[in-house]
Amino acid sequence: MDSLSRHTDYGSVGLSESDLDADPMVQFARWLDDVERAEVYEPNAMVVGTVDPDGAPSSRTVLLKGMDVGAAPHFDFVTNYGSRKARALDEHRGVTLLFPWYSLQRQVIVAGIAERAPIAVSDAYFEARPRDSRIGSAASEQSRPIASRVALEAQVAALVELYADGRDVPRPDGW
Repeated sequence: MDSLSRHTDYGSVGLSESDLDADPMVQFARWLDDVERAEVYEPNAMVVGTVDPDGAPSSRTVLLKGMDVGAAPHFDFVTNYGSRKARALDEHRGVTLLFPWYSLQRQVIVAGIAERAPIAVSDAYFEARPRDSRIGSAASEQSRPIASRVALEAQVAALVELYADGRDVPRPDGW
């Protein structure tokens, strides 16, 4: 049997409506907790689907960075404002998120409208990242081609030297 012919016993795990919370955000949070307890690799990985400015569908995997199940429920992810993903969302704000938790035989699909987070949220998230990550983000015009690995490493080295005195690395404008 080749690898495509193998199958999983999908009947081994059932799901009934009585097992679900009436609030889908509360249910999502429960399942995310289940996934984390099961030690699924990258439990917060999700496939983000957008429509590019030319109308073509586009998908990529990103990480869920936060969520709120309260009065204004939302899912948070980050992107560079100059990235292909951000440009697509600037043109068409509709977005889908797919959480593929295959090992638990679950998946969640979310459809909604993307909104940019307030600058204070971006600042706080950037400041919470490790210093080397902040320097790497400042050195790279993320989602843009680089001249060479050597050029990128030189830019990183220049920023390491510039901020060697311990000053905060500022969040790049497009971040």
